[in-house]
Order: sequence, then structure tokens, then C-alpha cells
Amino acid sequence: MRKIKILFVLFLFCFSAQANQTKDTTNDSVRISLLTCAPGEEIYSLFGHTAIRYEEPAKGIDYVFNYGLFSFNTPNFILRFALGETDYILGVTSYDRFAAEYDYEERSVWQQTLNLLPEEKGKLLYLLEENCRPENRTYRYNFFYDNCATRPRDKIEESIEGKISYDFSDRNHTKSFRDIVHQYTKGHPWSQFGIDFCIGSEADRPITNRQMMFVPFYLKNDFQRAKIINNGKERKLVSDSRIIIDCEDTDSSPTKFDIMNLLTPMRCALLLFIIVTIATIYGIRKKKGLWGLDLALFGTAGIAGCVITFLALFSQHPAVSHNYLLFVFQPGHLIFLPIIVNAARKGRKCWYNVANCVVLTLFIVLFPLIPQRIDLAVVPLALCLLIRSASNLILTYKKTK
Repeated sequence: MRKIKILFVLFLFCFSAQANQTKDTTNDSVRISLLTCAPGEEIYSLFGHTAIRYEEPAKGIDYVFNYGLFSFNTPNFILRFALGETDYILGVTSYDRFAAEYDYEERSVWQQTLNLLPEEKGKLLYLLEENCRPENRTYRYNFFYDNCATRPRDKIEESIEGKISYDFSDRNHTKSFRDIVHQYTKGHPWSQFGIDFCIGSEADRPITNRQMMFVPFYLKNDFQRAKIINNGKERKLVSDSRIIIDCEDTDSSPTKFDIMNLLTPMRCALLLFIIVTIATIYGIRKKKGLWGLDLALFGTAGIAGCVITFLALFSQHPAVSHNYLLFVFQPGHLIFLPIIVNAARKGRKCWYNVANCVVLTLFIVLFPLIPQRIDLAVVPLALCLLIRSASNLILTYKKTK
């Protein structure tokens, strides 16, 4: 009887060990990865994308948690985006569908398998599932501070037992938000010009290494070198890294002709400057005010100034405030446009032209000292406005002489 009891205990022990081994194997089979997607051609995809992949082969589960979902069909989408009130959604889709989309768009995807403990995997899945609830899945998007890259990072950090130690030793100089924007808008001159037009001097302040993670590829590189530290023990954050959708262009054929890359903002601004200069010289010789040209130039500059003022005063985006472009493009051009045009038509002296000449001259002379990185294409545009104001003053002087 004693031998039977011993055999029974050994059987229970072996069964328990086998069950625990099966459970551990199941936990180990769960894989959570950070996905980093290559940039696209649309302005909202120029900086790439980040998502989290959850795989549980034992249950046939392979999902992607995506913090980058939005809809252009949202009421007043453009206005809400300008005001910094754009809402994004955390969505869940199958990996096959996610991969098919990026394969169709010919955008490569890199996968970094996270070196998480079973408890950490469970906690991260819990956080993501809670975040997916209808009452929790919507969040107020901010391009620099709260986006599709920072959200996954924060959830992963929250699930870690201990803390993540990042290695920033390869960055030997500080960067600003604008520096990074220019890095990813290279080759898209009009997108770069448009973004530079909207963001002000706040975007030129040096940012921390952590703030640079708002860009998916900065996050990817920082995760690759990061370590998890817990109770004096270290382990790598990423256990495996590979490219899972390879759409790298290996075609050596010439690039397709793109007229938008030919007609860059600088070339267009210089062309406008040449046209305005020739027209102004003609007007001075013929003693004509060319009020129609003033109507077009100052009207357009005034509308641009209204856009900048609106963003600076009402938008929640912190980077759009304190925009020195208001010295060139200001609402005053639109407000006082009737006075400017009337003075040009009747050959009368206009005090606004005098003030505009002083402001624009100071802007151009002090351009290198302005604490904001302004696109050089703005200089020819400022010169166009300066020439028109100065020419009207010259014509007035000639008539009164």
C-alpha cells in the first residue's frame, strides 16, 4: 500500500510538471513585436508608422494594434486638425490585412520582437485590450507629443517590470522638431514649405532624446539598443529584429519626372520676384500704379497672414505659436487692402506702404538673426511686397515733385 501511495504521488508530480511545462510553452509561444513601417508618399505618411503585433499561434491569433486610425470624413476634419483637435483611434486588425495594405503601398515593415516576460506580455495585452474599449480607444492626437509612435512606447514601458534604459550615445548633437521634420520631408519641397509656414519658433528649440521618439524610426533605433533593468539584472528589450515586408527599391531605372520637384517653392518665388520686378520697373517708367498687381500680392499675403494668426491664437498645437513669418504675411495686408489699392490708383501717399517698407527691410536685413528657421523662399516673396510698397512711394514722390 505504501508503494502504491508513493507511485501515486510521483504520478501527480509528473503530471503537474508536465502541465506547468505545457503552460510555460504556451506563454513562451506568445510573441509581441513592435512594427515600424516605411514612409509613404502622402503628407501624413512621410514620417512612417508604428504599430504593435500580438501573436498567439496556439489559438491562431495574429493581431495588430494600430494607434494611427483616423477618417477624413469626420465633420470639420480640416478645421479640427488646424485647431489641434484631431481625434485618432486605436484599432485592431488582422496581421494579414495590415500586411496586405503596406505591401500594396510598397512600404517596407520591420519587426522587433520584444524580450518580455510572460507576466509582462499579459500586462501589455491587458493594457491594449482596455485601451480598445469603445470608451477608451479615442485619443486627442498631437503630431509631436502624442501620436502613433509615442502611444505604443508608453504602453510597452507601462507593462515592464522595472524600467527601460535607453542608449542615446550615438547622438552627438541636439535636434529640434523642425530638424527632424526636414529630415523626413526631404524630396517633398512643397510639403516642407507648407509645414515650415505653419510651425513657429517653438519648433526650433532643442528637444530631448525622448521627444525625438515621436518619429517611428527614432523609436525603432532606440528600442534596438535599449535594455530592461529590474532588480540589478539586465536584458535586451528586443530579442530579434528583421524585415517582414521588403519593398526596398532595387530598380536602377531613372526616376519618373515630377513637375512638382521641378517647380520648387524657391524657384516659383524667384520667378514671381522677377515678374514683379519687371512689372514694377515698367510701372515706374510709365508712371502707372499697377493697382491690380498690388491687389493680388497684398491680398494673397493678407490671407496667408490670417492663417498664421489663426493658428497662433487658436490652435492647441504648441509649435505653431510665435511665428515670425507674421512680419511678412500679416492680416494687415488684407485689412488695409482698400487703402493700398486706392492710393495706388490715385497716386496718393499711403502711410501703410511706409510702415510696410520699414518692417520688410528690417526683416530682410535681420533675417539671419531671427530665432526661427524660415524657408529661404520667403525672402523673394518679402522682396516682392517691399518692391511694390516702395514703387508706390516713388510714384507718389514723382507726382508731388
